[in-house]
Amino acid sequence: MTDPNAVKGQDAELAAALAEQLPARLAPGGSDVAISALRAPSAGYSGRTAFFTASWHEDGVAVRRDLVLRMQSPDHQLFVQPDALRQAEVMRRLGAHPGVPTPEIVLTEADPDVLGTPFYLMDRIEGRVPSDVPSWHKQGWTMALSAAERARMHDNALAALVAVHAIEDPDDLAFLARNAGEESDAEVTALRRHVDQLVAWHAWCGDELRIGADTIGRGLEVLVASLPPTTAAGVVWGDARVGNMCFADDLSVAALFDWETATVGPPDIDVGWWLMFERYLCEALGFTRPPGMPDDEQIVQRYEELGGRLSAGVVGIDYFTLLAAVTLSLITNRLALLLERDGLAPDIARSYPTTAVSLVERYLHDHTIRRSSLP
Repeated sequence: MTDPNAVKGQDAELAAALAEQLPARLAPGGSDVAISALRAPSAGYSGRTAFFTASWHEDGVAVRRDLVLRMQSPDHQLFVQPDALRQAEVMRRLGAHPGVPTPEIVLTEADPDVLGTPFYLMDRIEGRVPSDVPSWHKQGWTMALSAAERARMHDNALAALVAVHAIEDPDDLAFLARNAGEESDAEVTALRRHVDQLVAWHAWCGDELRIGADTIGRGLEVLVASLPPTTAAGVVWGDARVGNMCFADDLSVAALFDWETATVGPPDIDVGWWLMFERYLCEALGFTRPPGMPDDEQIVQRYEELGGRLSAGVVGIDYFTLLAAVTLSLITNRLALLLERDGLAPDIARSYPTTAVSLVERYLHDHTIRRSSLP
């Protein structure tokens, strides 16, 4: 087993718990189970992640697996009520479809007494993930690529998103639709339910908004008042972006991560989030798109060329970029509060919602201009 003395603090506690609890669950027929190379980065606000290697002997054969542990956050800290086991089931289901690679789920555990909170284990995927901080548009391995390589990377990423949106399995869609508290009223569209949930979340955290409360409120009013009539109800990833993808050496997509907010709705929700997040990590920070990276219009055009189908028609994508920016502004406001609580300098913590709110202002302007041009 792993030596708890080889790691310190919370990592030592986790190593000891894994040494005690995992052998019977991970390798019930094995012997000489050992856990090594434990690495647990600082806990995030949507759950704790740890990386380690498990090895054992089974029927005289040596077995080794590089694994990732995802532990559910103990409380509602950012956007959704945490549910690690639901996320694992989402990956199991969607990863069975062509073009939607997800890590294999090794095991799930609902009993919080095992490690202190529900958790799941998944295989670790070999590859590279573009960075959010610092932005992959400015630093990191993506900037060492040629323009043609960056274009191929983004094209592969967009093709994976199209594959997600091509899933039509009724059982998978029914599973995704079963969110906590979601009504099944057939008269209410999936988009309406999505916006209603955003309104409810705003009501929950609105008193704690540090940056742009008035702008966010105005954006939410516009979203409610100009809801598109689309009835589309396909798979929505919920956090669709290049930074949630792992790329192999040939720049193919090796895995799609972070399915906490997966739901059903029009694909425009994901495309709007994709466009907004590219701008959040690039132009909103004063950068320009590196050579090979498409602009917003080119991204939408390529998404459709690859087989994607937007549903909002004449309303256009502006509604959904505004929806994305309002959502991110709520998330980053909450994040800033938690970061300050944990000791980060306020000016750094508040830079995240400041940038997001600036996008709400931009998209409010774009949405107003577009609406005024409609017949």
